[in-house]
Amino acid sequence: MTRMTRRRALARLTGTALAAPAIVAAGSLATRAQDKVRWRMQALWGGGTNPQVYEEKFAARVAELTDGAFEIQTFAGGQIVPAAQAFDAVRGGAFEMMKTFDGYTAGKIPAHGFTSTVPFGFPEADQYEAWFYERGGLEMARRSYAPAGLSYVAPTIYGEEPIHSKIPLNTIAEMSGKKGRFVGLASSVMAEFGVAVSPLPTSEVYSALDKGLIDFADRGDLQANYEEGLHEVAKYIILPGFHQPTTATAYVANTRAYEALSAQNKAVLAVAAREISGSLRQDIIVKNVEYLQKYRDAGVEVITLDPADVQENRGRAVEAWRKATNGDALATEMLESQMAFMQDLGLLDA
Repeated sequence: MTRMTRRRALARLTGTALAAPAIVAAGSLATRAQDKVRWRMQALWGGGTNPQVYEEKFAARVAELTDGAFEIQTFAGGQIVPAAQAFDAVRGGAFEMMKTFDGYTAGKIPAHGFTSTVPFGFPEADQYEAWFYERGGLEMARRSYAPAGLSYVAPTIYGEEPIHSKIPLNTIAEMSGKKGRFVGLASSVMAEFGVAVSPLPTSEVYSALDKGLIDFADRGDLQANYEEGLHEVAKYIILPGFHQPTTATAYVANTRAYEALSAQNKAVLAVAAREISGSLRQDIIVKNVEYLQKYRDAGVEVITLDPADVQENRGRAVEAWRKATNGDALATEMLESQMAFMQDLGLLDA
């Protein structure tokens, strides 16, 4: 072989060697593009509200943890379908995931009364979260959705919601015979306590208070309610929010879409959800201090109930909890699990 021939052969080999990584790289990029996951999620909240901002942070965290390979496009409540239709829309595959409040479906699925909020139940958000993650609540929540072709991913857990009232209420007994707005398990329990319950949509709370159709109402957290203007139509805030001492909203996905995810992407959803749960809860703790002062500045009186009143009525609520299970096996299992944990925590007598 001549010197010139050897040079040409070497050039061909070198060129092939240099080209090979480029071919592999191109193939890897194509694979990543094919593997990219794009979901749509409709949340509960109005656009621009603080909770909706945290849903956007959740989606951003999922994208960050997957280097952009898992994108979730977020929509505000009602933006794709009316909020009441989200359950069926996700089940049917119209979009892949929703952020929901299980209390809305407690009438059809009794177990959901216990995975959303328990009136007179856990007074601390960490206690409710511990029930989900350490006492089997998460597994039971998943079982509640499975028959509908839906997969419970994870809860977002935060603290109490206040009662906004047009009249002063210094004891729980004073609520009997009055008209109040509650939803989910709270509507059943408060009815047992003598309240004439109106399960109005969130959007109608302001006008119902303004017109005197109800005397008091549960609606949302202090910041959200202030931004809605409840300080204009209800001059009393009742704390603690015994009717909703701790709150859980939920990420729920279409099962077919969820099962198509890799194990890594399922783990990413769980990790991002738990991170956002903690960060939203801490944000609410900080904002509550700020917004309670805003209410006071607007002439609203904050009434704090006697802790002994709440403790005594927690015992009375047990029968209302049992009645709310409607004899459903899973709801009863959830309740018994929660009551056992409350006994361990000293909240209920054994």
